[in-house]
Amino acid sequence: MCGIVGYLGKKSAVEVLVEGLERLEYRGYDSAGIAALEGSAIEIVKSKGKIADLKAKLNGNLSGSTIGIGHTRWATHGRPSDANAHPHRDCTGKIAVVHNGIIENYQELKEFLLEEGHIFLSETDTEVISHLIEHYYKDNDLFTAVQYATSRLEGSYALVVLCTDCPDRLIAARKDSPLIVGLGDEEYFFASDIPAILKHTRRINILDDGEIALITSSKVEVYNSTGKKVAKKEMYVEWDAEAAEKGGYDHFMIKEIHEQPQALQKTLSGRIHSEKGIVDLKEVSLDAEKLRNINNVAIVACGTAYHAGLIGKYAIEKLVRIPVEADIASEFRYRNPLIDDRSLVIVISQSGETADTLAALREAKKRGAHVIAVTNVVGSTVSREADDVLYTWAGPEIAVASTKAYTTQLVAMYLLALDLGTKLGTLSQEKAAEIVKALAEIPNNAAKVLEQAEKVKSWAKEASVWKDAFFIGRGLDWAVAMEGQLKLKEISYMHAEAYAAGELKHGTLALIEERIPVIALATQEELYDKMVSNIEEVNARGANVTGVTFEGNKELEKAVNQVIYIPETLPLLAPILSVIPLQLLSYYAAVERGCDVDKPRNLAKSVTVE
Repeated sequence: MCGIVGYLGKKSAVEVLVEGLERLEYRGYDSAGIAALEGSAIEIVKSKGKIADLKAKLNGNLSGSTIGIGHTRWATHGRPSDANAHPHRDCTGKIAVVHNGIIENYQELKEFLLEEGHIFLSETDTEVISHLIEHYYKDNDLFTAVQYATSRLEGSYALVVLCTDCPDRLIAARKDSPLIVGLGDEEYFFASDIPAILKHTRRINILDDGEIALITSSKVEVYNSTGKKVAKKEMYVEWDAEAAEKGGYDHFMIKEIHEQPQALQKTLSGRIHSEKGIVDLKEVSLDAEKLRNINNVAIVACGTAYHAGLIGKYAIEKLVRIPVEADIASEFRYRNPLIDDRSLVIVISQSGETADTLAALREAKKRGAHVIAVTNVVGSTVSREADDVLYTWAGPEIAVASTKAYTTQLVAMYLLALDLGTKLGTLSQEKAAEIVKALAEIPNNAAKVLEQAEKVKSWAKEASVWKDAFFIGRGLDWAVAMEGQLKLKEISYMHAEAYAAGELKHGTLALIEERIPVIALATQEELYDKMVSNIEEVNARGANVTGVTFEGNKELEKAVNQVIYIPETLPLLAPILSVIPLQLLSYYAAVERGCDVDKPRNLAKSVTVE
């Protein structure tokens, strides 16, 4: 991990590479580097730390090169250091490689190469790739050398190779890590993600697993794992280039929080007809007959997407009346899950490249399950390998902490539950129409929540000095509490925990002491009285409680120190709105604490390794 760029054309390669790396900073990294062909030699400049440190080392040099590769690294093998930063070269100095992923058999390969006389300069798994390519390199045939080398790699990789003997070409290959080719006017690009090249082109090819691409100054050729040339379908990226910029906001995260009303509207657009009270999901191929053969549903995801899955579980069980299990993707395939050809598996991934989620998808497919993917990225691996795809039209999400991707995932799960319930007949037309009408109002209601940003900002100033915080809720509110505490942890580095409020008396109350902050969500009508009783339990032990509830519920003010109100909607849909104040709280608290909001330490946007 974590970001790759490559360029071949007529521009200054270094300028294109550094700019591309800056646009990939959101993925998280601890070092950066570039390799450029200058004359007959490969010049490598790399540095631990930020891209600014790399630029200082470059100091305007290598500006004449028109071919090169670059990388931002997030350490997996070997500590962050200049030596471990990418690119890595071979013993001859002819070959340089950048790589995302993990080579699981690198130790075995390294021992083989050491016996062959190779000398290693880093602690990384990546360096074996450059030496392995050197081992197979003969007669200036770089492509065949990459073919042979990759055939011996076990694990995941997206890699781009530069060679002094081939000044007019780059070779790239991928397996289980994303890689795209950008098609320009007499220039070509490689990148891990679209924002890196969006300024230069919107025309792309997406490499599939096992494919190797050969780029020359005049063409792109792609070959599959058997060496057969394949025709790639050109895709056109619809994003406005400005969508990947801050647009006047201080950080991407706060921009993306404020983009939620528009993102929610786009995700709903064309999929609901509020006047008719119906959902129209053309993307889902399951009809009533197929659904009647489904015995169980598994929702599989990681991190924030898993929290969306928890809410999806509740919605599907309530509206479809079928058993649903929400599972963390990194655990799913290692416990021999009860999945077969009568199972429906829903995988959720913003990027569509999350390694654990992709592995879970493949395990489910191997067992015969029907797989629906919920993802934000068109053409991602998850979207290509699933049976059906439900896209969340959130647009590019750059901040590491997910906000608009999460709320649009919630909308996707509600739409799916409505679609399945309607097809199976477990949901009456009247109830479906009521939910559809409420969904149609969600974007405007989200905008109303954002109008309270200044109030939350004031709350966050107080919160910025907290050492601990507890989030509590019941039912759907507990799932929102899980997401709220994760946001606070990941960008402000505060200790925070979420608990099902009914479990407080079973141990957690021991942690409640005078003035301890508690955020209590109270939007579920059926559980409201019990939730108030739980709030009284923490009040009795001196907690400082902030409540989140619907407008008009003045009763809650009697039980808490302050209240954040959200517009009234159906309790089922409340999670879309109640999470927004928690996102704002996390953002403003992190800013107050001086944290790097968009690039929190140790984290990456898209986790493409296990």
